[in-house]
Order: sequence, then structure tokens, then C-alpha cells
Amino acid sequence: MTITSPSPRRRPAAYTAALAALLVPTAVLAVPATAVPSVDAAVLVDEVYGGGGNNGGAFDRDFVELHNPTDEPVSLDGWSVQYGSATGSTWSGQTNLTGEIPAGGSFLVAQASGANTDLPDLPTPDVEGTIAMSGSGAKVALVSSTTRLTCLGAACATAEDVVDLVGWGSTTNTFLGTAPAPGTANGTSVSRTDHGHTLDNAADFVAGAPTPANSGDGGPEPTPTPTEPTPTPTPGTVVPIADVQGTGAVAALDGQTVTTRGVVTAAYPTGGFDGIYLQTAGTGGDPAADATPGASDAIFVYSAALAAQVQVGDHLEVTGTVGEYFELSQVRASSWSVLTEPAAAVKPTTTAWPASAAEREALEGMLIAPQGEFVVTDNYDTNLYGTVGLAAGGSPLVQPTSVGRPGSDEAAAQAADNAARGVLLDDGSTWNYTSASRSGTPLPWLNGTDPVRVGASVTFTAPVVLDYRYSAWGFQPTQQLTGANADVAQPATFEDTRTDAPEAVGGDLKVATFNVLNYFTTTGDQLAGCQYYTDRDGDPISVRTGCDARGAADAENLERQETKIVAAISALGADVVALEEIENSAAFDKPRDQALSDLVDALDEVDGAGTWAYVPSPAEVPASEDVIRNAFVYRTAAAETVGESQILLGSEAFGNARQPLAQVFQPVGGTTGTDDDLLVVTNHFKSKGSAGPWPGDADAGDGQGSSNESRVRQATDLVAFADEVAAGAGTDKVLLVGDFNAYEQEDPIVVLTDAGYTDLGPTTGEWTYSFDGQVGSLDHVLASPAALAAVTGTDIWNINAVEPVANEYSRYDYNVTNLYDTSPFRSSDHDPLLVGLDLLADAPTAPVWEAGTVYTAGDVVSLDGRTFEALWWTRGETPGASPWGAWSELGAEVVTPSGTARTWTPSTVYTGGETVVHDGDTYRARWWTRNQVPGDRWGPWEQVA
Repeated sequence: MTITSPSPRRRPAAYTAALAALLVPTAVLAVPATAVPSVDAAVLVDEVYGGGGNNGGAFDRDFVELHNPTDEPVSLDGWSVQYGSATGSTWSGQTNLTGEIPAGGSFLVAQASGANTDLPDLPTPDVEGTIAMSGSGAKVALVSSTTRLTCLGAACATAEDVVDLVGWGSTTNTFLGTAPAPGTANGTSVSRTDHGHTLDNAADFVAGAPTPANSGDGGPEPTPTPTEPTPTPTPGTVVPIADVQGTGAVAALDGQTVTTRGVVTAAYPTGGFDGIYLQTAGTGGDPAADATPGASDAIFVYSAALAAQVQVGDHLEVTGTVGEYFELSQVRASSWSVLTEPAAAVKPTTTAWPASAAEREALEGMLIAPQGEFVVTDNYDTNLYGTVGLAAGGSPLVQPTSVGRPGSDEAAAQAADNAARGVLLDDGSTWNYTSASRSGTPLPWLNGTDPVRVGASVTFTAPVVLDYRYSAWGFQPTQQLTGANADVAQPATFEDTRTDAPEAVGGDLKVATFNVLNYFTTTGDQLAGCQYYTDRDGDPISVRTGCDARGAADAENLERQETKIVAAISALGADVVALEEIENSAAFDKPRDQALSDLVDALDEVDGAGTWAYVPSPAEVPASEDVIRNAFVYRTAAAETVGESQILLGSEAFGNARQPLAQVFQPVGGTTGTDDDLLVVTNHFKSKGSAGPWPGDADAGDGQGSSNESRVRQATDLVAFADEVAAGAGTDKVLLVGDFNAYEQEDPIVVLTDAGYTDLGPTTGEWTYSFDGQVGSLDHVLASPAALAAVTGTDIWNINAVEPVANEYSRYDYNVTNLYDTSPFRSSDHDPLLVGLDLLADAPTAPVWEAGTVYTAGDVVSLDGRTFEALWWTRGETPGASPWGAWSELGAEVVTPSGTARTWTPSTVYTGGETVVHDGDTYRARWWTRNQVPGDRWGPWEQVA
């Protein structure tokens, strides 16, 4: 990812300690007893690391590092470091501080140890704490008292005792500025870039390798490998770049002043890099012909003035000091001249992605023509920092616990594969395109026309520079890339992998599960206290914190959100849709089903009146519920309910999650028996972001995240609940569906598969979710043996998780590039999963409709499991496309107390006296009617007793 500071990464802790040693304080700085976060803060939260002792961790303990930017020491007596989970409503941990932090120096607050004590120790802590911090995202505050904080969200920015705070990870509810700092993994921390402090966590912090430093030293230094001393170059002697670089991870002439020559291959006078790449003339091309194997022939030259004066292709002589800037070898130029003598052209090195760190070091800074396959694996920060995560090879990076059991060799192998194949495709800048100063610059890579989707193949159309920034290897364009110069500067294009609909799954009943990302029809402006995420003009877009609403800020934004969700559900082709993360309207003193009813109204407005219905809430619901819930909607012409819905009551395990909701369905026209009945139970387990109340809920560092014990208990209770409801309904066909917040090989899913259920998602070779640049499935459909025997097909429709978050309604007008549209794409952050089942006894079926065939009145065809009769001559008109067209849909036959009748359909023409069934009630037509829903007492239908 890119950052807003001109510097490529945070200054090493060792540099901080050295600076502190040079400053001899004369007094301890007096700090006010109360303070609010300020750019002039005397002490900063400089780095936070929560992956200590976890699998893949860098150190054996978590830590918080403080920094004193002033020229006098500061006493920390009576202060505290306080911690809260990302989405938690309290500050759950506190470490009281004593001692002082030296001028310009650091102060290390060690926290809880993890399970892997073989990892490196921290430097000697200045204060010991015991807080077990999250390895992915949370919030940390530096407080000028030991009183526990009560603020959340924006209120903390004005809290008197808060000196500084950082929230990191996309779900964090409390942070400074426009957005949280980036999320982390077990091996990374978030740290300030050069101690920068603009009161904007997103702008000030970058994720990277942890660099803990205490008040007396700069942290552990690796033991150097003994090498032969490198001769000091004679002043004025031109040293080849390969000799400057050497064959190690650190430049061979580190710290020395050199003069070198080369051809400019990339120049960055704008964007914050402030330098150029220089490569030895005539180098590159076929790696087999490399005259300096193991040593790079290129180097970054740091000088804003130089970058502004030269052009790509110039032949230069540069004098400057060699150094390592956050592991990027560079020459800090002090003088230079453009040479007039001809120079052999630099050729892009044609190479596949280097498999080892040594191979990458040998190409550091060189012009590259990447060979072989690359696909997109991460686009979450593309609209923020202009960075696209790539994976070498033909597939994206995968969550290790999607592939193997936690702690297994298979999971470890996947983690190693991820580390080996990941590479960034950057924009040649450090800009944040959502900041006030940059939001008017068109985004790189994203234009609203050409999708950049996870899994899409990448075609390089121009050479790139292999670069090391942000603790990661990456490809840089040869100049800063924005949306304004993409025609000339963009070095790659992306395959368009969008599809208009899922793959056909067959069956006479199609069931889907879909997390609809906080669909709330109670908007923030209807409640008191709501605080918002805002667009570039400061207008509210979505609720951030401060109230119980979680969705759109107002009606205008709700319409944007709802339009995309409706488009997705309508095109999904499901007869039954299990919904997760929809508003529980009872929390707002409304009927519990109000938001669900609003969604059905919106669906019917698009698909025709009466097309959709919702499953009403059970008569008895839990006394205590979340503000989001589970629900069902269904197509009335294809599915019907059997009995009432049931919700799990009295489960202690679901005290921190949404209780499962169960409903029996059958295809319309099904029998009065149970052979064609299907029990569907929709679920939304506890998230991974914060620890629940049970022992074992703390993040164990095995890849399962926080609250694994909670989810295991929820899975256990779900099995018992499903067994009970299925027995009562007399069916053994059961689908457990929903957002289980657990990847395929994690403990909660194993509880369900051990109970006899089969997870259908892995059969598709696709995934429903993407997090931290790795795909995996949190959403599942698990089938009982009897249901599995009826399954005709399964598909995951990749419309959301693989799309840039920039396309969400919640990012509307964050940048001058308008990426919002009314399509299904990025209607949520989870992809829907669709399953077809054959439940009805075999019966003759009509021929499948064909676009080129001529049909006349009376011809009967089938399409997508529905049957239609032609009313007049037609060719090419799709059955079901319009309720007023040439086709009349034949509703399924239903046995009623007064005889057999067909279900009502919008496109059928009815005349006086004809009988239909709609929503379980029987109606008789008073006169000719078409596309008028039964139920209006003044309309063409009368209800038959």
C-alpha cells in the first residue's frame, strides 16, 4: 500500500534511539493534566503490534511503542495505555505507566505473550502489561490519567484525557481522522511514517514489519554475517551500480559516498517518491546473459530536485551517499550531471516472478518485463493508496485455514505459498486518494468501466520497476500513475471476469444465502447521536458509530444501497434467499419485520407485484437480540412455506451472535406429505474481530481469529436445534446456510461436518470472501445426507468479495472518479452462494424455450424451472421478462379444500370465475384480470372461504 508521507516507510527504530542518545535534556517537559489529541502532542502512539506469539508472528509478545517528538523528556507517571477490540463498546484493557520517555526517543510497553515462545524476544520493555491484543485490528489510546475511558468513535477525538489514539483494521469503530490505519496480520504492525502526526490514522500509519524500540536502544539487531571488508571507492572514481549494490540484502557500499552512472528508467517528480531509478547502460534483457549475477544493476536515487530535472532515457552521472531506507537501497544524491556521451539502451529483464528473496534482491530497482501468469489478489486499498495486490501464478492467495486444519502442514504450506507469490502493483506514489488534498485527483487503476477483480488475470503492457516499499516487493510504473494519465502511464490491464448471473444449478427449488452488509431501512438521520463516514465534501454517507443504525446515513444513500442489493437478489435466480445482516426493526420500536417488508416491496417494484414474500417472524423471539438478524425471502411462484418459522431460544452460546432461524420450504405444487420438504436454517455466527466471553475466545494465533470457542459452541447448539426442528417437521432434508464467520477447515465447520453435514461451497472451486489479500469462504451451505442426495448443482456468484470496496454505496463520492453504479457488483462484501435441489417426484416437463423458435398460441415451454404458455405468435421474447408479454406463466397446481387450483402468477390472464392460490389463500376472479395481485378487497379478486 502507499502512504501519504513522502517517505517510503517508517524510519528504523535504531535511528530513533541514536537520535535520542545525542540529545541531552535539561528538564522534564511539563505536560498538562488534561489534553485532547493534537498535532502538537508531546507523546505519540508510534507503533502497535498484536500478533506476538502467534503463528507467523515476528516477536513473542504484543507491544505498544510510544514516541516523544519534543526536545525534552516527558514524564509518563500517572498515564495509561488503554485497549479496546475493533468493534467493542468498551475499553477492555489498561496498562498504567511510570517513568519518562527521553527527548526524541521511544518507550516500549510490552503486552501479552502468545503461544509461540520460540519467537524473538522484544527489547527490554520500559513497562510490562498483560493485554492480549488483536493481530488484525483494534484500538489503542494513550491517556494522561488512569481513569478508564468511556468514549467511542469521534467522541474520543475530543476526550480531555486522550493524548493520542490509533484505530487499525477496517472494522474498527474508533480512530482519528478519515479512516482507521490499515489492518495487520500476525507478522505485521502499524507504525507512523517518520513519526508523522496529522490526526488521521489512515494517513499517518502504514502496515509493515514490527520495529520495537525501548527508551534505551533501537531494538534487536540481526547478527551480521562476516564478510570481507568492501574497499572504499576513490573519490571521483565511477563505481558500477552492481558494485554499489553487491550481492547481499544491504548495499555493499552502505554509508559511503560514491559516483556512479546509468540510464534513467523511471522518474517520480510528483507523487512523493522524490527520486529516480538509475540502471547501468546496456543491462537487462535475458537473465542468462547477466554480467553481474546476484547483484542488481539498478538503484533508487533520492532527490526531488533531480527527479524534476531529468527524463526517462537520460544518461546520468550521480554522486551521493549510499544507504538503506527501510531496506530499499538508495543513493541520496548530492550532485549530478546529464552526460552527452551515448549510452546503450537498458532492456527490461524478462523474468518470471523471482522465487526467493535473494533472487529479488538481485533485481532490486531494475526494469522488468514480468513473464508468466499473474492474477489480482487484493484490491481493498486500491481506491485509497492506488495499490493492487497481485499473486504470481494462476490463482489468488488463499486463507491457510481454508486449505488445511489450523496448525497443520497443509495450512503452513499455504501460508508459505502466499508469502512466496505475493507482490504489489503500485502507482508510483505515496498519495492517499481519499484525503482532502488528493480526492480531486482521478484514481489510478479504477475507472468505473474496466473492473479490477480478485482472481482476474493481469496482462503487462509496459515494463515496470521491481521496487521494495512498505515492507513488500512491488512493481512500480515508470512514472506516477493517476486516472488522468492512464493512457500513457498504466503498465497493465485486467481480465473482465464479471458474469450477469450465477452458473445454472438446476433443480425444482433453488436456495441461496446472502449477507446483505447492514441493510438498514432505519437511516442514521432518523436517530440521535449517529456519527458518519463522509464523502469528499463532508456529506454523510454511512453510519460510523454513536447509534444503533449501521447502514445508510439518509434516504439518498439507502436508495443507492438498496438498488444494488435488489439487483443482486433479483438476478441471483434463487427461489429462497436466506439473508444475514439485515436490520432487526424491533430495535427501533418498529415491527420486527419492517426492514424485511421494505426489502420485499423494493424487490416487487423491480420484479413485479407479488413476486416476492418474506417469512414472518416466529410468534416467540429471544428476549435479547442484536440489531441485525437472519431472515428469509422467497419467490411465491416457485416456493412455499410449510408451517411457521422457528428461532433458537434459550441458547447461552448465541448470546454474542444472531440466533439461527429455521423454516421448512417446498416447491410450489408440492405434496401434502414431507417427501418434498426442505428445512433451511440460516445463521450468522460471532465474528472474528473481538474476543467473546468463553475461555478459548482469545485469538490463539492459529489463523482462526478471536471467538473461535464461541463459534464452536454455536455450531454445537445449531446441530441440536436443526435436529429438533427437522424431527418435528418430519423431514431429513436439511440445509444449514449463512455466514458462519469460519473458513472451510476451521473448528466450527468441522463440528458441522462431523455431525454428518457436507459443505457444498468447496465443490465450486470459488470463495465467498476476501480478507487481507487472501480468499476463503466464511459463507457456507451444509447439506444433510438426504439433502445432499437431492442437490443438482452449486455455485458461488462472485459479485462482491472480489470487487473493489470502492464500488460500494458506502464509498460514494470519496474520489472524483465516480465508481458507483446500479449493478449487483459490490452490493455487499460477501458473495451469495446458490444451491439447486430436486425435491419433486419426476414428472413430464415441457421443452426448453429457444430464442430462435417460432411459437404460436397454446405452445408450452419451460425456462429456469418455470412453465409458460404462449398467448399469441412470438419469437425471441424471453418468457417471464414481462407480465404483459406473449407468455403466460403456468402456476403450480395446489390441492385446496375446494379442489385443485394453480398458484397466481403476474403474467397469466384470468377471466371471471377462475380460481387461484396466493400466499396460502384461495381467490376467485370477478372479471378479466392480469398482473393484479390478489388481496385487494376492491380489486378483481374475491377471497374464497
